[in-house]
Amino acid sequence: MFSKVFVFNWHGWPQFIRDFLVCELGLMLFAVAINIMVVVNLGASPWVVFEIALTKYFPITLGQATIIVAFFITLLDVGLRQPLGWGTLANMISIGLFVDWLKPIIPVPPPNLWLSTPYLLLGVMVMGFATAIYVSANAGAGPRDSLMLATARLAKVSVRVARTSIEIGIVLVGWLLGGPVGLGTLIIALTIGPAVQLAFRLLRVRPLQPVPITPLAADEM
Repeated sequence: MFSKVFVFNWHGWPQFIRDFLVCELGLMLFAVAINIMVVVNLGASPWVVFEIALTKYFPITLGQATIIVAFFITLLDVGLRQPLGWGTLANMISIGLFVDWLKPIIPVPPPNLWLSTPYLLLGVMVMGFATAIYVSANAGAGPRDSLMLATARLAKVSVRVARTSIEIGIVLVGWLLGGPVGLGTLIIALTIGPAVQLAFRLLRVRPLQPVPITPLAADEM
């Protein structure tokens, strides 16, 4: 079963190193965007709302919560037989590490709505470009996007419906647990799509391609 879920296409070390560095750059920028959205304190994106809520109940950082949540989502993806790539694992680990490493150097704006809102929109734009850069490596969808794709496939609904349903559910759980839901949550929901679309266009990135189904050599044993 594992060989049918985790797939990999090998094009040599130079290509892998290039893709890995591009992937990590995208994940680092994604972490920057998360930190910006958090310090603005206007409300976070759905998954971050849930992850911040977890830090209120367990002695963990936001980055650690991000990794833990991604780990369990990845296990769920495997159980649902959603094809994963090496980028899925990089996503699972790296975003959380970068969130904690970069947190001390992210500027905190003064508590002023007229300054905080543009700063939040900057975070949204950074996340849009981070997504485009990560996708350009074509290393496989992240854990949360893989869950979205698996839900769409199994429930026979559109990706949009699957994503909306999952994010509404997770933001409600996060809010009930004390996560930060606010005006920023709505702003992020309304602007992240256009930001990603703009980044794809400017960087000339194609939407995520299916992960090639060449299994790892170890899986053939």
